[in-house]
Amino acid sequence: MPTYSKEVRLAQRPEGYPDSSTWDVAEVEVPEPGPGEFVVRVELISLDPAMRGWLNDVRSYVPPVGIGEVMRALAAGTVTASKHDGYAVGDVVSGTFGVREYAVSDGAGVSRLDLDRAPMETWLGALGMPGMTAYFGLTDVGAVAPGDTVLVSAAAGAVGSIVAQLAKARGCRVIGVAGGQEKAEWLRGLGLDAVIDRREGDLLKQVRTAAPDGVDIYFDNVGGELLDAALANLARGARVVLCGAVSAYNEESLPEGPRRYMSLLVFRARMEGFVVFDYRDRYGEAVDAIAGLIDEGRLVAAETVLDGGVEAFPEALLGLFEGVNTGKLLLKV
Repeated sequence: MPTYSKEVRLAQRPEGYPDSSTWDVAEVEVPEPGPGEFVVRVELISLDPAMRGWLNDVRSYVPPVGIGEVMRALAAGTVTASKHDGYAVGDVVSGTFGVREYAVSDGAGVSRLDLDRAPMETWLGALGMPGMTAYFGLTDVGAVAPGDTVLVSAAAGAVGSIVAQLAKARGCRVIGVAGGQEKAEWLRGLGLDAVIDRREGDLLKQVRTAAPDGVDIYFDNVGGELLDAALANLARGARVVLCGAVSAYNEESLPEGPRRYMSLLVFRARMEGFVVFDYRDRYGEAVDAIAGLIDEGRLVAAETVLDGGVEAFPEALLGLFEGVNTGKLLLKV
């Protein structure tokens, strides 16, 4: 085992897009486990839009990453040393290990991964936090029902692609929104009923054309202009599921609020946000449902894996906001 481990730390809070001044790459000794601890060799790091929010010194569902702290990140890897009764050398695990090569853990928030059931990449994607987010956002917050018309933004992304396929499996009419012809074609290949390329403009008209009878569920990962277009085209009793607003994460000032929020009144609709951690006790339910669809060939678990190790994290994070990924974006360590 190597003597030293590289890790990425927050050097200063960014204004707008993070750049090279945001980060420090440090080299530290590989940790030794204390009583009740184990060491993980990190192999894959999850890249998530929420990471950008964790850099802001604001009140949120988790504390911001502190200056000088290792960047928070979900990751997966293999146990290399253990003094923990519940984890043995060779176990494959996932947890919030951070952007580093080796991590020490006491087991809190850690899950053991069954690679006979799915590869490590899928455990960070369709069977990981994105899949959990998609499942509970659609089923519990969205109250999905057969026959619903479901509009999904960032539908070629980690969460959106699972939402779209889960909705199809529930007997819904599904409209996916993505950026660019390549992603639009990929969504058509998944069997979606309609696909909107946001780069073609006039989102209001595109949504109205794709959903002439209105949208029953809008699963929002983007915010901004697309949220307004969805609000303008709601069906009576619609549910707007607020999962994220990636269009605004790197803005230096707060975006203007939705201009068409009165549609919620007109169509007797509701708009609700959620945090997936609130459903932690039910993750097994979602894993079984999604894994079953994968096994049946009814759901594609897509991942885009970047190389380069922890040093490549700053550029890889920017790639997330530039849309380099189809499905889940991961960094190989």
